[in-house]
Amino acid sequence: MFQTPSLLRIAAFAAMLAILPQAHARQDAPPIRIGEINSYKAIPAFLDPYKKGWQLALEQVNAQGGVLGRPLQVIWRDDNGNPGDSVRAAQELLTREKVDLLFGGFLSHTGLALADFAKQRKVFFLAAEPLTDKITWQDGNRYTYRLRPSTWMHVAALAPKALALRKKRWALVYPNYEYGQSAVATFKAMMTSFQPDIEFVAEQAVPLGKVDAGAVVQALADAKPDAIFNVLFAADLTRFVREGNTRGLFENRSVVSVLTGEPEYLEPLGADSPTGWIVTGYPWYAIDTPAHQAFADAYRQRYNETPKVGSVVGYASLMSLAAGIKKAGGTDTEKLVDAFAGLPVDTPFGPITYRALDHQSTMGVYVGVTAVQDGQGIMKDFTYLDGSRLQPPDQYVRQLRPAP
Repeated sequence: MFQTPSLLRIAAFAAMLAILPQAHARQDAPPIRIGEINSYKAIPAFLDPYKKGWQLALEQVNAQGGVLGRPLQVIWRDDNGNPGDSVRAAQELLTREKVDLLFGGFLSHTGLALADFAKQRKVFFLAAEPLTDKITWQDGNRYTYRLRPSTWMHVAALAPKALALRKKRWALVYPNYEYGQSAVATFKAMMTSFQPDIEFVAEQAVPLGKVDAGAVVQALADAKPDAIFNVLFAADLTRFVREGNTRGLFENRSVVSVLTGEPEYLEPLGADSPTGWIVTGYPWYAIDTPAHQAFADAYRQRYNETPKVGSVVGYASLMSLAAGIKKAGGTDTEKLVDAFAGLPVDTPFGPITYRALDHQSTMGVYVGVTAVQDGQGIMKDFTYLDGSRLQPPDQYVRQLRPAP
């Protein structure tokens, strides 16, 4: 039967009234309050996209009715890249903001401080980005899980490529704090175990964020290495690459480099991006899996920019928390800790699992070779290595990680 416009409006209004009680109930449900702490001012290239990633996930989760009928709310704080500030922020979020759990962290030393805080206060903490192996091994604790692949996993992804080069004389350059020190120690151990005649002819440990690129490049060049293992990132990497290009450090010399293929660090270099480096990174422009395509499309539509590694880490962190809370049936700390053991989560990189053994996720690593295309650095010839393939033997982990 044909309805007049007025009858259509009445029907539409009645339908709206019918759903109002449900919508109103969702709005009135108390939010699940989540605290987030990170070094936004210190590392904006990574952490601005990271924040956009978790904000996108937050919007998507809440648009679907939240978790257990309650909206999620994230209250974030900046720690200025300082462990003391990280702990003070965590304390303030718990006592004043009454958050139920914590996530975040970028630098290894701030991540370790937050992990220790979680242990002391018995509060759940998801370390989103800190790569230090200590978070899940030597300093691992019941209340801390980690999303991003660890330092060991990144180096394990690169070591076979480095060994295949069959270079004898290696130089090392890295930021002189826990992450850089650990990466170099792991690289040395992996390389010497398979290539006993290898020589490490130069080692440049530079203050984080304060590299004297000219002096570092000259010291490496003077050592006349066959190859270089680099762990510098962010502004330190930019200065190192440009100075190395100017002085010809990389000509006819192999370079293996952690993180350099990430767009956060390639994009600022533009046409100065290195070519032929073996790197870990994120070739978002060439990943055609349905899960990644859906994420990349949503991210570009929401922010009118391309995703970065930070975007993926932020997004997957919030989605992990949503999945964990749902499995736990709430935010009780002990139940949430137990729920994360073996928790499966769908991410833009594909399905991951949080290992019960050491609380490390199986998020993987992209390995490829740098090139310049249309004036911009890219990764080519890349492969995705599932994180479950980049783990040491369980017995090794048990020897490192404290007993519960």
